[in-house]
Amino acid sequence: MESFPAQNGGSTPSLQDDPALGLSQRAKLEILLAIMLGLFLGALDQTVVGTALPKIVTDLGGNDYYVWVVTIYLLTSTITVPYYGALSDLFGRRPLLMAGITLFLVGSALSGLSQTMWQLILFRGIQGVGAGALFPISLAVIGDLFTPAERGKYQGFFGAVFGLSFLVGPWLGGFLTDNVSWHWVFYVNLPIGIISLLVIWRLLPNIRKPGASRSIDWLGGAVFAVAVSFFLVGLTNKQTGDWADLAVGGFIAIGLALGAVFVLIESRAAVPIIPLDLWRNRTYVSSMLSTFFVSFGFFGAVIFLPRWFQVVRHESATNSGYQLLPLLIGLIGASIISGFIVARTGRYKLLVLGAIATMAVGIVLMTNLRTDTDQPQLWLWMFITGLGIGPTLSVFTIIVQNAVPFQKLGVATSNLTFFRQIGGSVGLAIAGTVFGQSLRDQLPGQLKPVLGQITSQVPPQFQAQAQAGLSNLGGGSLDLNKLTGVGQSFGHTVVSAVPAQFQAFLSPFIPQLDRAFNDAFSLAVSQSFTLGVVAAVAALATALLMREIPLRRTTGAEMAAVQQTRPGAAPGIRTAPSAD
Repeated sequence: MESFPAQNGGSTPSLQDDPALGLSQRAKLEILLAIMLGLFLGALDQTVVGTALPKIVTDLGGNDYYVWVVTIYLLTSTITVPYYGALSDLFGRRPLLMAGITLFLVGSALSGLSQTMWQLILFRGIQGVGAGALFPISLAVIGDLFTPAERGKYQGFFGAVFGLSFLVGPWLGGFLTDNVSWHWVFYVNLPIGIISLLVIWRLLPNIRKPGASRSIDWLGGAVFAVAVSFFLVGLTNKQTGDWADLAVGGFIAIGLALGAVFVLIESRAAVPIIPLDLWRNRTYVSSMLSTFFVSFGFFGAVIFLPRWFQVVRHESATNSGYQLLPLLIGLIGASIISGFIVARTGRYKLLVLGAIATMAVGIVLMTNLRTDTDQPQLWLWMFITGLGIGPTLSVFTIIVQNAVPFQKLGVATSNLTFFRQIGGSVGLAIAGTVFGQSLRDQLPGQLKPVLGQITSQVPPQFQAQAQAGLSNLGGGSLDLNKLTGVGQSFGHTVVSAVPAQFQAFLSPFIPQLDRAFNDAFSLAVSQSFTLGVVAAVAALATALLMREIPLRRTTGAEMAAVQQTRPGAAPGIRTAPSAD
């Protein structure tokens, strides 16, 4: 790392100012590996549990509450993100990261021991509390150990970790559930987490904000937790309710109102949990908004692809995950390469704009998805989309950490993680609404010719029964969750829903019913991609507002040490302004 030469009026910071200065490159790389293992734990858990859920529900019961196995983890991990960011700035990264990993492992072990659905939900909540530390503190540690110019070499691998988890998670969850036990979906976290803990305990110095007050804004934090809880629960309830329902739109409105109260509290707090002065930094604001819209578009667009493979192409749940491999190859490769480009050139704005534009092109291409779309063509569209998404997972972290003072690096990184998670949650809820409504709109039109053939060929004595049995179907009012389930085609679902004496006449039309439904389903998925295009355009517009700040060649800790010794020192070193 560079120090400040005496002739420039600077001084060399001590280990007390910056403990990372005493680390060898090998020690830093070992810490980097441990941090990536911790990140992999959090990212993997989001994909591995979903594959095992059907078996878990069968064993533990509680089918009405199974959605909370996922929701409680999302809720607690999202709520705790800003806490960990602020606390790590005050008390240091090492104790907070170790506490987070330990809580995650305790929650994993208890989840594996669960005997009832409510026990599993409770223990998943504990898991989520720990997971809230994994993403923001891990990324902040990289900001502590490496200069902004160096981080590009390593941040790209973090995007690869996310991509790898999407690839490995479904396979690992299916393999453990089928060949060992669903309990091991949670136990598998233990050895990985213990290794990560040991390396962090042995090597990671406790880097914290120098001279920081150890007070915390507990009132603001409590209001924030309640606001986010109402907001996320409202979005979750959207899966089974309407926007006008109190538990959906009402909860979201309460969450937004409490969010306004939280902003008021933070504006008056001595040590806010989310410093509002960061929002005067144009680069910071642009990055937060762009990240939100990218996550909105990404999750809102690709969430239905595995389901499309399951319903239209009749792939298994595990194999449908592997069909996303082209997208993940593009994502992982672009994430790693973009990091090296930023490290080599020190420039990032043009790269980010190009990435978001590429993502938009890929999603636009996927709006052409139809039942008979060629597999290689779809793989190409997914690959292009992945090329666009990859750089956003790594480069925005570099941008934010370079744009804020070292003293606020932890909280700024946690805010980026928070906006990424909230963007994905909002995107999922709205995309689900668009998809469901589109399917209801498309289904009657696609089924009309088939229903005409059926009613014209049914014997006269069964005409009344046929009309009664197919009236709901023609109106598109059947339960969409049942219609899009895996394991039974739409045609067989329809046959089983009509009177028994009419089923024999309807059975020959099963292939035509399946084709009509698949056409409607594909059109609905393609229309949900339109939402991703709009989000990508919004992300591009907000990224255009970004002010490109040259990457520092020193760590923020060095800068802080010099400025504490002699304000205004080191004129040859350009600092990142806190406001635009």
